[in-house]
Amino acid sequence: MQLQELTGYGAAIVAGLVIGLAGGGGSILTVPIFVYLFRIEPVMATTYSLFVVGTTSLVGSVSHILRREVDFRSTATFAVPSFVSVFIARWFLVPAIPDPLLELDGFVLAKQDAILYFFAFVMLFAARGMIRSSEPKADKSAPAEPPRYGLLALDGLAVGLLTGTSGAGGGFLIVPMLVLLAKLPMHRAVATSMLIIAVNSFVGFLGDLHRNDLNWRFLLEFTLFSTGGILIGIYLAQFVAPMPLKRGFGWFVLVVAGYIIVQEILTSRSML
Repeated sequence: MQLQELTGYGAAIVAGLVIGLAGGGGSILTVPIFVYLFRIEPVMATTYSLFVVGTTSLVGSVSHILRREVDFRSTATFAVPSFVSVFIARWFLVPAIPDPLLELDGFVLAKQDAILYFFAFVMLFAARGMIRSSEPKADKSAPAEPPRYGLLALDGLAVGLLTGTSGAGGGFLIVPMLVLLAKLPMHRAVATSMLIIAVNSFVGFLGDLHRNDLNWRFLLEFTLFSTGGILIGIYLAQFVAPMPLKRGFGWFVLVVAGYIIVQEILTSRSML
């Protein structure tokens, strides 16, 4: 096994570790890992990411379900509209993207490159949210507000579209919305987020099951490492404050997003 592949499997553990600690965020790394460490083309990388993120999050959510930390009403409110938009994105939107996406005065933007640019933008947005994140504190002097399930369902539609298009689980968006809209405490929001991510990701992956070029052996090996990471993360979450970790990971995601953008620009120039 080459050093680059060993690094990739090590990164799979880190991705699972972050999901276990913070309820999301680690999945934002899986597409870059597949593209730059395993040399998998971007569309297939999003397919693999959906399976890995779905399996890893499902395994992680089991322990939370057993501890009764998952809010199933919030899960259903968010997940039902979300997996509808995930399904639409994987079956109709992604296949409908033309290749090349843009041709203008000799400049050609291929579909694969467009997906990576979009993913880098998602990473920048996620990094900003992680760096600026803080645990919302309830104002005990103010009257308790009821959960806003309508807004939560609309947020589910948007996150599902993001998941289906980019292969990211969207945990960096789901956890804050569960706290703000469903009025869940942070530990329950993290637990509920894992189950939502699992549902979203598997629905998205179903849209690509018709492909006959899936490397199942590699996919299962990678998922095994990622699953090991999330089990470690869930254990360490008992001792590690999630917010400082999330901010530090946000800076790391920012660097990776910058690398993707620079790499794609240099690749485009070398092809001119």
